[in-house]
Amino acid sequence: MADPSTYRPAPGAIPTSPGVYKFRDAHGRVIYVGKAKSLRPRLSSYFQDLAGLHPRTATMVTTAASVEWTVVATEVEALQLEYSWIKEFDPRFNVKYRDDKSYPELAVTLDEEYPRVQVMRGAHKKGVRYFGPYGHAWAIRETVDLLLRVFPVRTCSNGVFKRARQVGRPCLLGYIGKCAAPCVGKVSADEHRALAEDFCDFMAGRTGNYLRRLEEQMQEAAAEMEYEKAARLRDDIGALKRAMEKNAIVLADATDADLLALAEDELEAAVQIFHVRGGRVRGQRGWVTDKVEDVDTAGLVEHALQQLYGSTRGDERNESVPREVLVPALPEPAEPVKEWLSSLRGAQVDLRIPQRGDKKDLMATVQRNAQQALALHKTKRASDLTTRSRALQEIADALELDSVPLRIECFDISHLQGEDVVASMVVFEDGLARKSEYRRFQIKGFEGQDDVRSMHEVISRRFRRYLQEREETGEWAVPEADDPGAAPAADGAPETPAEGGSEIPAGPIDPDTGRPRRFAYPPQLLVVDGGQPQVAAARRALDELGIDDIALCGLAKRLEEVWLPGEDDPVVLPRSSEGLYLLQRVRDEAHRFAITYQRNKRSKRLTAGELDSVPGLGETRRQALLKHFGSLKKLRAATVDELCAVPGIGRRTAETVAAALSSRTPAAPAVNTATGEIIDDSADAAGPAAAAAPQTAPSQETP
Repeated sequence: MADPSTYRPAPGAIPTSPGVYKFRDAHGRVIYVGKAKSLRPRLSSYFQDLAGLHPRTATMVTTAASVEWTVVATEVEALQLEYSWIKEFDPRFNVKYRDDKSYPELAVTLDEEYPRVQVMRGAHKKGVRYFGPYGHAWAIRETVDLLLRVFPVRTCSNGVFKRARQVGRPCLLGYIGKCAAPCVGKVSADEHRALAEDFCDFMAGRTGNYLRRLEEQMQEAAAEMEYEKAARLRDDIGALKRAMEKNAIVLADATDADLLALAEDELEAAVQIFHVRGGRVRGQRGWVTDKVEDVDTAGLVEHALQQLYGSTRGDERNESVPREVLVPALPEPAEPVKEWLSSLRGAQVDLRIPQRGDKKDLMATVQRNAQQALALHKTKRASDLTTRSRALQEIADALELDSVPLRIECFDISHLQGEDVVASMVVFEDGLARKSEYRRFQIKGFEGQDDVRSMHEVISRRFRRYLQEREETGEWAVPEADDPGAAPAADGAPETPAEGGSEIPAGPIDPDTGRPRRFAYPPQLLVVDGGQPQVAAARRALDELGIDDIALCGLAKRLEEVWLPGEDDPVVLPRSSEGLYLLQRVRDEAHRFAITYQRNKRSKRLTAGELDSVPGLGETRRQALLKHFGSLKKLRAATVDELCAVPGIGRRTAETVAAALSSRTPAAPAVNTATGEIIDDSADAAGPAAAAAPQTAPSQETP
């Protein structure tokens, strides 16, 4: 009996998207297949206390040795993929369908003299054309009813059909035009079979003309004010689209293809392959590879194809290479690869990029799985103690440090075309992010775009605070700063801590507040996002403060070069280096944190209202005031006594609000630039952003 905790994935590694999961035993056999609207809570439920699980579920999780998952776009896709894999693997712990039922399919009995259209479940029969399975049986029936207006194929049972022939009178559908009534000879057997074959062609995917015709009829009915008819056609189109929508997991019956997708960064690439046979996803495989050479996406595709098909031996090659191989980018040149694949298959192989339709949608699903696989690999790699230790040692060796940098701080500057300039500071300790010690800064010493000057200011503020806290503890005497233009110490004041870390930050405790000091610990390695100019600015800031015992480097993003102060040539780490991987991860985290803060700051600036700057007035009381008076116009005209009548507003706050609003001139009325209409001032209740005309954001955001 296996312990489920030995193969339990980390909760943060499981995606929250829809998907299908498989439990495998120690021999690699699939023992259970399931689907979920959100994979994370569903999979986590299997790893609770065994006493709280159903006995069958407890037996399953103790029999299993691993779990894996595949992400999809919708719940319907998860349903289809679960169906395909249950049929493919026949897992022992999956509940069998009651009354031998399975997912509904639309069937046309072409083996009969007069083919019949019906919804069927269960095993397939010879001579019957099947479409599906589908997730919505009711939508199939509605669509069949709709299609009978164009393709009046019989839908009655054999008993009803024989009785109609005997009495010489068709059923109700024959009278209302939804059946060609072959039972009474209105059409011949050949004519009726032609209708059935046209119906099959339509169900096979040629739906565009019919949908366009229905939409035209709906628009004509609406133009002639026949709204009931237009509404009925609208409902018919909706039902048709629901039943006929092509699912990304189920392709045409004859489709045999392999779909290959990639997710990559500067150091690694994740490859995912879906094997489609007979229109169904029959298998999935993937791997993560190091980019030991400078290779683009096309080159990665070529290497992946070689690894995928080059290892196939003997007679297996004809079966392993399908008719189509779909890739995100074609190798350069593509013809030799096509010829090689065709020689392996013994027939022509189509190597191409899907441009539209179901195959492109399925390629997007494969791409999502590749991205998830790369993220999972990075999570596992970052959490491995041996790997982190090797990365820190490689950094120490490359930068010629006396000891490994157990604490690394990285700084990044972010702005939008020179506006809302901010900076971030992220902290990694022992190779892991310490989010409780992240800090963010507003650039206050100057206005405009100057990344080098911004870096100098931020480094000065951070380490001036460090020296101040060292002085307060009696460990350091603060030297005077050489730069008279540097921002004052108060400007380096605490920026809000990051992303809700609950862990208590390290550092001496402030005896006055009982809280940890914010900048008490220095890093062993200081990393800046940039090249020689940014490194020189950081070095100058440290020199001005008299700090010479902190190692410094910069990581340039274009070629991933490590720059040291005063050096003309960069340090180039191998692209497969764990040290470079860690530096890259630190830099990317600083960039993410900076750009998130910059976007939030810009958003608040664009949506700020007149009440936002009133001291002592929080969000709750702002909303209470606007709700009570209805608009800023009425709020400006209110007296102090009227303001005091609002729940939660005292006289002192009311006087502050009245004074703040009276000291400002009312803003000009907002105008809708599309229509020229003056927007009513009552829109102020929703904030000025709601009343303002739409703004087009600049196209480039500079990190």
